[in-house]
Amino acid sequence: MAYLSDIAIAQSKTMQPIASIAKKMGIREDDLELYGKYKAKLPLHLMDDKKVEENHLILVTALTPTPAGEGKTTISIGLTEGLNKIGEQAVVVLREPSLGPVFGIKGGAAGGGYSQVVPMEDINLHFTGDFNAVEKANNLLSALIDNNIQSRENNLNIDPRTILWKRVIDMNDRSLRHITIGLGGTTNGVPREDGFNITPASEVMAILCMATDFENLKERLGNIFIGFTYDKKPIFAKDLKAENAMAILLKDAIKPNLVQTLEENPAIIHGGPFANIAQGTNTIIATKMGLSLSNYVVTEAGFGADLGAEKFLNIKSAYAGLKPKAVVLVATIRALRHHGGALKDAYNRPDLDRVKEGFKNLEKHIENIRKFNIEPVVAINNFVSDSLQEVDFVIEKCQSLGVQAVVSKGWEKGGEGTKKLARAVVDVVENNVAQYKPLYDWKSPVKEKIETIAREIYGAKTVEYSKKAQLNLRRIDRLGFNDFAVCMAKTQKSFSDNEKLIGRPEGFTVTVREIEIAAGAQFIIPILGKMMRMPGLPSVPASEGMTIDSKGVISGLS
Repeated sequence: MAYLSDIAIAQSKTMQPIASIAKKMGIREDDLELYGKYKAKLPLHLMDDKKVEENHLILVTALTPTPAGEGKTTISIGLTEGLNKIGEQAVVVLREPSLGPVFGIKGGAAGGGYSQVVPMEDINLHFTGDFNAVEKANNLLSALIDNNIQSRENNLNIDPRTILWKRVIDMNDRSLRHITIGLGGTTNGVPREDGFNITPASEVMAILCMATDFENLKERLGNIFIGFTYDKKPIFAKDLKAENAMAILLKDAIKPNLVQTLEENPAIIHGGPFANIAQGTNTIIATKMGLSLSNYVVTEAGFGADLGAEKFLNIKSAYAGLKPKAVVLVATIRALRHHGGALKDAYNRPDLDRVKEGFKNLEKHIENIRKFNIEPVVAINNFVSDSLQEVDFVIEKCQSLGVQAVVSKGWEKGGEGTKKLARAVVDVVENNVAQYKPLYDWKSPVKEKIETIAREIYGAKTVEYSKKAQLNLRRIDRLGFNDFAVCMAKTQKSFSDNEKLIGRPEGFTVTVREIEIAAGAQFIIPILGKMMRMPGLPSVPASEGMTIDSKGVISGLS
């Protein structure tokens, strides 16, 4: 059976004017800031703290994924459609896609099949300009730093060797990881080493996602730690009087974006940090906006539950006072085969023994979610290559653990294919199972927080620190940043810091190579292994399969 591509399905949809979608949430047209017919920004005054407390937050996460991903966004959108199908009022709240993966390996991140958000092309490309605003605010600070070094007036005596701030661009470009700037004579600046990160890794993106209002955004921008003076004094963005100018560039980006699903349900999309190098969840503002306007909010956190969900629960929820009522763990039979030892060319070949072995990975994620006092529901994202025996094994094994496992056919059937999953989620919520609590207290010692995550979530036996990491710990203590949350930078391919250790590794050691400081976002970033904050393109980028015709119709974006 031949299936339509994601973009063909999206392009076949006759969208409703965004004002009609807003009306379903009780939003007046006068409150919308329109970006054409099908996109709008939502003003912050629509947030209501009382309704945030009353309504239900559902987190979608996954087992440790294969490189292709296991369909969290598709499940999130499909679950929202399913909830609305069974009579609940639900909205999906998602991250914005980054252009790096869109043109690199993934090709898009607006869901798939009949569980998509539209306009798909706009969402995957420049959308409402939020990523551009983050990039410009980040790079304005870079320009101000170098200008201050160059200038004799108001010179802060910054030591260029200590500057930690990097420029960003929203594209996979490995050639920009390590560069030298300021060459060509005295009029071109002071020569120094620099580099680019990808925009989702910018601290400005992290700050946008952690800010609770515009004043909080400005305060956080001012608290960005830049480096030191020659006499060892710390320098922050506020010392350069940068926070107001940066906030001006973000004045529209702070407002969440409203679009629609294929079944004409509301979707809020805002912010886009990666989960392997940043916190991996949409903005606090967007999540609270959804909870202010809808009875159920379905949101997702990037990569496996050891990354996105851990950060959503320990960082975002803990800071914002959010109380998730249920967690949906997305699993695919192909990923279970992978964790059972199947090679890539056998991912789509039924193999019950591999699935049985690979289930250990899913079981560890189930155990981890329960450590936050939340009950998971397993969503088996359906693929045509799944055998009945494999699916039945997963359902029965989950049942033996006291967990509901439900086959989700959202990709193929939209909300009609996710009604059973929706009912399972409502059952968990209505039974008041969740009594959410974070895994650690932010005020705990830094090493204790790091080791709690490594042991409890990853299953590590020990944690080792390089000499550089030990120096970083002393710097954190000296600067008074011990009370920050911990945002681990780790491979998404394994519970460990070694991507080759699939399944459920045990008895391993993780090594903290260095620890970065994101003072504006209020977290420190231990880097485990060789983590790249500027990805490269694959040998055959997704961009090579994309076309656009004379009428502006795009193909190959999926």
